[in-house]
Amino acid sequence: MKSEDTPFEGGPMDGRVLPVLLGPTGHPPKQYRIPVPDADGGPPTVLVYRRVPRGQSKRLGLQQGWKYEYEPEGTPSRLRWPWSKPATKPDATPGGKREDTDG
Repeated sequence: MKSEDTPFEGGPMDGRVLPVLLGPTGHPPKQYRIPVPDADGGPPTVLVYRRVPRGQSKRLGLQQGWKYEYEPEGTPSRLRWPWSKPATKPDATPGGKREDTDG
């Protein structure tokens, strides 16, 4: 399989360059998860990095590759299909109805 040296920015991996396996399209994965073992033997902490464009060339504006930026919340991305339901926010009311008070 092909791999590409990809830089990491932010978080504990800041400044490191790791070889990342490329997919069938020639791009690295959109998210890169790094499990870090707990010193006390508990469940590992997972660092989440999101793929962003590295930069563009000046003359033609072509993309020069990819880099990973640290995602401090560590929220995994969900596969979004056009027919899937929209993500609900935690402060949304159930059912989307307003409570009316009779007075």
